[in-house]
Amino acid sequence: VIQDTFSRFLSCTHYYMECSKKLAHCFFILAFAVSNVSSFTLKMGLLKVGVPKTWDESKKDLGYIRKAGIRQFISTYNRVKDLKGDELLWGDEIEYGVFHIDPENKKIRLSLRAKEIMDQLNQKEAENSQYSEGCHWVPEYGAWMVEATPNRPYTGFSTDLLRVERNMRLRRKRILTALKENEIAPTVSSFPLLGALGDDGSVPPVEVGGPASQSEYIGDGIINPHPRFGTLTANIRQRRGTKVNIKVPLFRDHDTPEFKDFGAVQSGSIDGCCGSDAQRLWRYGKGDACEEEHGKGYVTVGCSTTSLDEANDESTGMPTMQKWLVNVQCAGCKGLFYRSAPHVIVPDADWPRNGDVVIGYEIPDTPGWIRLQNGYYLPMHSDDGSVQFLHKVSQRAQAQNAEMKRIGSSTPVFLAKGNETEDVASLLGGTVAVLEPDASGDSEEQSDAVNGSKHKEVLRAAVHMDAMAFGMGCCCLQITFQAKDIEESRFIFDQLNVMAPIMMALTASTPILKGRLLDTDARWGIISESVDDRTPAERGRVDPDAPYDYYNAHGQRRVYKSRYDSISTYIYQGVMARGQDTGGLANRVLNIYNDIPLEIDEESYQELRKAGVDPALSQHLAHLFIRDPLVVFNGAVEEVDDGTQTEHFESIQSTNWQTVRWKPPPPRNNPNAPHIGWRTEFRSMEIQLTDFENAAFAVFIVLLQRTILTFDLNLYIPISRVDANMQRAHSRNSAAKGKFFFRRHLAPLEEGDDGYGVKYVSMFEKAAIGDY
Repeated sequence: VIQDTFSRFLSCTHYYMECSKKLAHCFFILAFAVSNVSSFTLKMGLLKVGVPKTWDESKKDLGYIRKAGIRQFISTYNRVKDLKGDELLWGDEIEYGVFHIDPENKKIRLSLRAKEIMDQLNQKEAENSQYSEGCHWVPEYGAWMVEATPNRPYTGFSTDLLRVERNMRLRRKRILTALKENEIAPTVSSFPLLGALGDDGSVPPVEVGGPASQSEYIGDGIINPHPRFGTLTANIRQRRGTKVNIKVPLFRDHDTPEFKDFGAVQSGSIDGCCGSDAQRLWRYGKGDACEEEHGKGYVTVGCSTTSLDEANDESTGMPTMQKWLVNVQCAGCKGLFYRSAPHVIVPDADWPRNGDVVIGYEIPDTPGWIRLQNGYYLPMHSDDGSVQFLHKVSQRAQAQNAEMKRIGSSTPVFLAKGNETEDVASLLGGTVAVLEPDASGDSEEQSDAVNGSKHKEVLRAAVHMDAMAFGMGCCCLQITFQAKDIEESRFIFDQLNVMAPIMMALTASTPILKGRLLDTDARWGIISESVDDRTPAERGRVDPDAPYDYYNAHGQRRVYKSRYDSISTYIYQGVMARGQDTGGLANRVLNIYNDIPLEIDEESYQELRKAGVDPALSQHLAHLFIRDPLVVFNGAVEEVDDGTQTEHFESIQSTNWQTVRWKPPPPRNNPNAPHIGWRTEFRSMEIQLTDFENAAFAVFIVLLQRTILTFDLNLYIPISRVDANMQRAHSRNSAAKGKFFFRRHLAPLEEGDDGYGVKYVSMFEKAAIGDY
């Protein structure tokens, strides 16, 4: 049944993609239609209320809120960590854009009546609450946007799968009843002409600019009037120090004027950049260097290559961790104890022995130490530097000792050419895999340079945008699941993270913004850059204004991603098989796939560990809390009770917009409040034109989630490969023509499986050699 469902779903994929690509065409037909528009109209929060502080007024409260947020999570965690047996409940969120069609002047504009429409619909819902099927309407960022959810969640029964499309159709019917003549409310990812119409882009008209966004293209009047949204816009700009800087590659057609000074294209390719087997990659969030050199009208792009090329190509801007060989060079030394912090020894039974290969990165602020992907620390050498403890090794190096095998797969972070790995025994013998301290790169990088396999960045014309509305004005489809307990919610968080780029590629529906054809199909990178509040120092640029009082780490910590991006660490701690020795493993991150540097707030991490939160979850939360809260309300700072409320935790959790979000149970403020368990939210999918398409994707994600749990599937790949997939998913037609990193073995690994650490031999190979 699962295979049949999946095959049927994929058979519709081409249709879905074609519908999405018709998006812009449909809009322009509507805009220039001169016939009677009645055929199109058919003639028919969770947000705190209060007075927000200005950014300057908020600064002195940032540190308190960060610390209080951790205290609030610990209080919640201790209260509900043992919850078991919750049933599957789930729901979807769909966002609508309300537009006004002017057939006389052949124009389509934003209709800024979302609040009026939402209030009218919620009043009708309350008046008809006796009906079992209903809707709930909540505000969104744009004054033309409305978000809708079912009024009661779907359950785990198969009959509820049939409710999904019915409820989506019901929502569409009801919002149509609240529209005026000449208004429409389609489910489209973005308004294609946003920022291209000047003062005449909305009804009523809004003057371009304003104190919140200071945009050159849109006015503050198109932002939802709720105080949270305007304050978010202003505070992101002020914390960053400049307006947000969104630059998306412009599609190159034969006569695109911006490309008139560019060189001739290669034969058979309009773009002429990447080969036939490669995809054009937009490195969103990494355009500062290009801005400094070429201005706002250009952006650099790259090409997808093999996994090895990308692993060693610095132009990707995707940092990864380094592998280190543990080999303590002193008589009688067998290894190293872990450190919970530099210089703080942890006598853990699972300490790394000589011959182990660990994965970590050097700590810039603490020379001579590395932080491992399991949350612990190790010294690189003795205090006086005379005895070397850790040695850089090739990414192909794999530990071969039984101590490492007992915790499962020893899959390399990067598979080498021909799936070759280097035996640690040979490393201890002094082979070339041990890197010299002054080496410029590992042996793979050197061989790649010799073979000329690296790809240079290419300069392209860009569509420039400068306001949060260009990103947060995009609509999407999101699904939230309630898990049976905390462990299941964390496991699904990890697994769905791997699927996020692939589902984004399948649903991609954002080919136009600001009236121009883009060289990308997805919205994610646009939103990522639209809410990027990192200071220049945090973005890796020279920052004459640093340090900043009150900011986390004084605004000087290198932060590799925007607040709106893919996740940076897996959080499932892992469970040992029955009967296996668990001594020393309770505080160990069992997977080896967290292979990118993870910035954390050290104080938050230590407080979470002291409270009994395991390292994997502590890392995740401490990573979220490297951010500063963006909206602070008067009378809601020290007045909030950390023992019973989660307001400060949510102020940071809710403004870390990641592809998958892990959500603890909210507090129950009265006995009649509904019970809500541990949840996981899937956030990467784009909205589709029809209710059928949206329902199909929603149902597929639910079936996928149940399949993963039922068959105990393992979708883990290194986080760096997920990030690479996110870049690939933005490319034009990536669902049909792109290539994505994915596992070969999804079933639980057993001895003999390729990826477990032992070369896999198929039954046919065994038969050929007479060993079957």
